[in-house]
Amino acid sequence: WAPFDAPAETWSYARFASEVAQVAGGLASRGVATGDRVLVHLENCPEALIARFACARLGAVCVATNAMAAGPELAYFAEATGAVAAITQPKFSRLASEHCRSLKWLALTGSDAGSDPAPGTAAAKSDSFASLHAEPLPRRAPEPMASASILFTTGTTGRPKGVLWTQANLIWGAKLGALQQGIRADDVCQIFLPLYHVVGLSWSLLAALWAGATVVLQPRFSASRFWGAALAHRATVGSQVLFTSQALSQQPVPSGHCFRQWTAARCLPEHESRFGLKLIGAWGMTEVAAQGIVGDPCVPQHPGSIGRASIAYRIRIADDDGRPVASGETGNLTIGGMRGVSLFSGYFSDPRATEEAFDAGGYFRTGDRVLLHQDGSIQFADRAKDMIKVGGEGVSAAEIERVVLGVAGVKEAAVVGKTDPAYGEVAVAFVVPRPDAPASIVENIIEACRGSLAKFKVPREVYLVSELPRMGFGKIAKAVLRERLHNDSKGGFRK
Repeated sequence: WAPFDAPAETWSYARFASEVAQVAGGLASRGVATGDRVLVHLENCPEALIARFACARLGAVCVATNAMAAGPELAYFAEATGAVAAITQPKFSRLASEHCRSLKWLALTGSDAGSDPAPGTAAAKSDSFASLHAEPLPRRAPEPMASASILFTTGTTGRPKGVLWTQANLIWGAKLGALQQGIRADDVCQIFLPLYHVVGLSWSLLAALWAGATVVLQPRFSASRFWGAALAHRATVGSQVLFTSQALSQQPVPSGHCFRQWTAARCLPEHESRFGLKLIGAWGMTEVAAQGIVGDPCVPQHPGSIGRASIAYRIRIADDDGRPVASGETGNLTIGGMRGVSLFSGYFSDPRATEEAFDAGGYFRTGDRVLLHQDGSIQFADRAKDMIKVGGEGVSAAEIERVVLGVAGVKEAAVVGKTDPAYGEVAVAFVVPRPDAPASIVENIIEACRGSLAKFKVPREVYLVSELPRMGFGKIAKAVLRERLHNDSKGGFRK
């Protein structure tokens, strides 16, 4: 554990297993039963790992939520899963206690991801995480198909969906991730990506633990603190998203680093040269427990590609009529596997959404479009679903639109992604105001979004327009809006 404002602390595998058993016993003594959901609302910290594995040992379900969530979002997560309790940190405790009224109890870590909590931030009625340590809970018989974790992903209907993973999903992600990335017992894996995200959890943490490697955990990404931790702990492998690798590329690269390999969204030869390491492109999503498309650590990868089809999944790239595409063509990506093992079990308490997510052949509809190269490499093209990728985080345009449409004076709204050099994309809102809209409507929209949405979801720009472009059946032509953004380099829209 390498916090920013405190000395580093080390856990052996034995110490970690012992604390997991103790906290599992503490959860059981607090009335948490097999199948109960526990909200784990934390930035990266040791308690986030201990709580997650303690839930698994008990047979409870860890609901790992985005630490950047706003109050209404957190309330939705708790309500949608029927969470009975929550483990969080001091700076989030009032948020949890005020918005998640149905929780039976709240336990707080002793610090805010390694930093001393600000005075008065902790909610009055809460217990300490340390108090959860109790008589170790004995091991249970393995239940591979038992529910283990819920991670929220962004859907296109405006509300995030709870992706349910089984115990087998966790093991699958660990084993396959270690195999495909070539992680070894002597590796040191530096992790700063959030543990409530599939890349930080499955691709990085679980894969490293399967290999018996060492993990260096940081609270979050910090370009100024990355290399210091990497050098101090002699990190050899890690995972990146476009935003983090781009930020690091703007800094001097220490010549004495020990990195041999990073896994990222795509293979970028310029980054391999810049950082002096192997960069493996890979693709996955919350519904896929490991990388469904991935590069080979020992084989050169097609520049810009996300890799080739994993031997552990069935990959299909087809046109809109369902016909397989030829090399050089772009098509819709679907992926086949075993539900509850290599693919998620389903969307929690939403059988209709689960059924709609799979086609007649049992393939999961990813909503992504990809380009097939002649050598079998696959390159990401675009998203068929109405989603925006902000710094590696999926953002539903519909979710933002729901908030914007609730602002007084807004007649219509459409949210699209705008290319951004730092974050890849940012959200931008086009709004048709009503005749009686106040002069402060743009400020009101931003304020409403800040109060209801995580920071990375808040539109960077709001454009007021007289009408929105339409296509067949009156549907908003978002492609036209994106094109307008691309062509409007001089900012001709009214903001």
